[in-house]
Amino acid sequence: MAKKISPMDIYKLLPRLNCGKCGISTCLGFAAKLVERTAKLEECRPLFEEEKYRDSLAQLREILRPPVIEVRFGPPGREAVVGGKLVLHRHELRYMNPTILAIDVWDDIGEAELESRVRFIENFKYTYIGRELKLNALALRCRSGDPSRFQDLASKISKLTDLPIVLCSLDPEVLEAALLRIRDRRPLIYAATEGNWRDIAELAKMYRCPVVASAPGDLSKLRGLVKALNSEGLDDIVLDPGTFIGDGLAYTVNSFTILRWLACRQGDRLSGYPILAIPAVVWVDEEFKDKPEEAKWMEAVLTAMMITRYADIVIIHGVDVWQLLPNLILRENLYTDPVKPVSVEPGLREFGSPNDKSPLLVTTNFALTYFTVASDIESARLNCYLLVVDTEGLSVESSVAGRKLTAEKIASAMKEYRVSEKVSHRKIIIPGLAARLKGELEDLTGWEVLVGPRDSSDIPAFLAKYWKI
Repeated sequence: MAKKISPMDIYKLLPRLNCGKCGISTCLGFAAKLVERTAKLEECRPLFEEEKYRDSLAQLREILRPPVIEVRFGPPGREAVVGGKLVLHRHELRYMNPTILAIDVWDDIGEAELESRVRFIENFKYTYIGRELKLNALALRCRSGDPSRFQDLASKISKLTDLPIVLCSLDPEVLEAALLRIRDRRPLIYAATEGNWRDIAELAKMYRCPVVASAPGDLSKLRGLVKALNSEGLDDIVLDPGTFIGDGLAYTVNSFTILRWLACRQGDRLSGYPILAIPAVVWVDEEFKDKPEEAKWMEAVLTAMMITRYADIVIIHGVDVWQLLPNLILRENLYTDPVKPVSVEPGLREFGSPNDKSPLLVTTNFALTYFTVASDIESARLNCYLLVVDTEGLSVESSVAGRKLTAEKIASAMKEYRVSEKVSHRKIIIPGLAARLKGELEDLTGWEVLVGPRDSSDIPAFLAKYWKI
């Protein structure tokens, strides 16, 4: 069983100077932050600046090594970071480094289709509760078996985009041809297998690139392959236990789960690496070969399953928006901090071109609530003010029930953000779900409090009927 780290384990190895150079007043406080993974070891300057702490630094690095190590690939400034996982279940702490969604391109693709596909992948984005969701990488597949064609594809891709790249071939000659052209992009090499691992290990060392260890269908063989790569001095490794559908789907789900359980619960170093899934295998399966719509659906479902079953990278083929968007949103929700609700900064927002007679509305700083209200206001092209109250990221109903949204908090926010300087009237509209706060807020502020609709989509109709100045 992997030993749980305590702040005292860390504190004993810190300089214990309480110098505050890390931004925290005591070394014990810094140790607690390191355990929570909210501080970085590099922030303790004496550890890195003074030779006498060299042994302690080495021990701390070993203790703080995550159960699943972090692997990086891609060009400087746009690196893809995978792994770095600390826990098996997200409620234990949180998941680090969201799953990378890599879209495939192939070396016998037409010039126009290649440019169109890369442009779509590069420009695809969707704003979800204030965050931009994007695709993250390209997987270059060698379908021709021709090193020169694969090399040409790598060259073309390097001119079209600076997205991180996964090079996909089991032929070392093919991989090296591409590496010669894009070594500065530090691609992820796919893949080292039982039959080629020595040659692939040499490539990984020569070009200083991370490598995928692949042993589909055999976890014991996969761990042995990792051990062999470790013996060659390689530690930037990604695991491919195989992605199967049909009768093999249960194995796929189980193997991903077992690998992550071995790493996080048993402290198994040979399993403690990021995991790669390839939902794109659906497209070459006999069952779906001539059924593109069914293949798209199955690939989308398999992608969702792999994201929830610890995949750190998924390689997919379909690029229909209905396939991509649900999985991007799933990933975003899975990788938020379950202890800390997604929130926005409190404050007074202006919509349209409000004046001193414009309506003043109230909402909470829960991101989903705020962006829903903001979207409804913008869609109706209203000119108004919106007072966003700090409720520690809770929705209206939850914050009223939990005393995070109270008359006192609204009154305090009104004073802090000087709403009386923005409007000449003395009217404020609270959410319908916060109706119970009306009387107390009127007593505290002397303002007239209107109880607005329960659903923000009804705000335009409410204002048209009740806002009279």
